[in-house]
Amino acid sequence: MTASEVLAARQIVKSYGNSPALSGVSLSAARGDVLAITGPSGSGKSTLLLCLAGILRPDAGEVCFAGQRIDTASESARSALRRREFGVLFQFGQVVPELTAQENVALPLLLSGVRRREAMTAARSWLDRFGVADLGDQRPPQMSGGQAQRVAVARAMVTEPEVLFADEPTGALDTLAGEQVLGQLTRVAREAGTTVLLVTHDAQVAAYADREIVIRDGLVDGTAAVPGPSAGQHRAYT
Repeated sequence: MTASEVLAARQIVKSYGNSPALSGVSLSAARGDVLAITGPSGSGKSTLLLCLAGILRPDAGEVCFAGQRIDTASESARSALRRREFGVLFQFGQVVPELTAQENVALPLLLSGVRRREAMTAARSWLDRFGVADLGDQRPPQMSGGQAQRVAVARAMVTEPEVLFADEPTGALDTLAGEQVLGQLTRVAREAGTTVLLVTHDAQVAAYADREIVIRDGLVDGTAAVPGPSAGQHRAYT
């Protein structure tokens, strides 16, 4: 890794039985990067995200975070990394329906041993950053999809992670709710200096990133600087 890289993958290979998912993918991200990983369904982009987050072990290659390999680390060490340094956000949020919004957001801190009062105060602050502090005492079944996903994003950010991994975070939302969630996510992440890896098949979602990496058939098919949601420019692939 170079000094500016917070996360790097080198020649990642992953198969499910006889079906290859990744066939030698390399990428890197610096602190504060918002990086979109795009490609058609089945291209391997979600598998890549899971390998980068330490949820899956690659069959070959290296994944490094802050200069240290994590693909060879123990399961307990990788789990600790996800509690302290990584935030993970999935398409359906996976908030706990029996807990209030504030309890959901506080959960990662409580699991890391933070005192309840401190964890709940931090949770309230993060809910406020995403515009849903008024929902603190409500449970997910009482919320709209967009509101529940904002709670999920706040929960992913409450530990102030170095890297946020987001897999199709707006895939279950309508266009307006998705834009609101993405706008808040990228704004808050940039303010915090958090690196974001955003998996999506949607060009409008990818437009919120600084760079785009295209995965096709388990390989990097191209990279591009992203001009932004309203720039209306073509992306020049290299």
